Amino acid sequence: MKKIEKSSEILWILGIVFVAFGVAICSKSDLGVSMIAAPAFVLFEAISSVWQSLTVGVTEYLIQGLMLVILMVIVRAFNWRYFLAFAVAVIYGYTLNFFIWLLSGVSFDTVWLRWVMLIVGDLITGFGVACFFRTYMPLQVYELFVAETANHFKLNLNKTKWVFDISLLVISIVLAVTVFGDVGSFDWKTIGYSSFHSIGLGTFVTTAINSPIITFMGKIIDKLFEPSAMFPKLEKMLKRN
Repeated sequence: MKKIEKSSEILWILGIVFVAFGVAICSKSDLGVSMIAAPAFVLFEAISSVWQSLTVGVTEYLIQGLMLVILMVIVRAFNWRYFLAFAVAVIYGYTLNFFIWLLSGVSFDTVWLRWVMLIVGDLITGFGVACFFRTYMPLQVYELFVAETANHFKLNLNKTKWVFDISLLVISIVLAVTVFGDVGSFDWKTIGYSSFHSIGLGTFVTTAINSPIITFMGKIIDKLFEPSAMFPKLEKMLKRN
């Protein structure tokens, strides 16, 4: 089977679409979204009562914008590619809004179905992330933050990614139990079939299986695609220091 070439840009588009679709499905399962998506969902729920026009997607790219500012403070530098990462965050945010709207009339009525859909969402998200890793196109701020921080401080990339993910998980949990003032209503007996402000057992399951899924999906993509640039001049420009 001949692999699909000149597909870097296609994989970039697939990355945005599949990640957004997967996150929307996971949120619909109401078992807890991933550690990466959780801060946006928690803050959206907290702020939307006073800012009614706010959406999850807008909250998402506002958070990534804040992270971009923090990154520039950490590395004490600015690169024009940072703007591209924020632009990707905006595109992703509105794509996420679209899929949340598309699934608004869908309901998963049984616990087993919700768990099935959570795993489906994780698989779809993992496929999207694996697509991102195989393109020269700009990524979202999350990936940029990890890469730039690791490079600036000469840290191991995988360990930096792990610390970053766990940090977002901890921040999300802290937000969920503090900003709403209803932590007393949390019931451990319900953790297996409902989330507490977008944090639930599904969040921890997703955290555990996220990396293996991305690796597995990457192997599938590598059998189908031989990524190369459809627009070589654009690739050269983006890779230029």
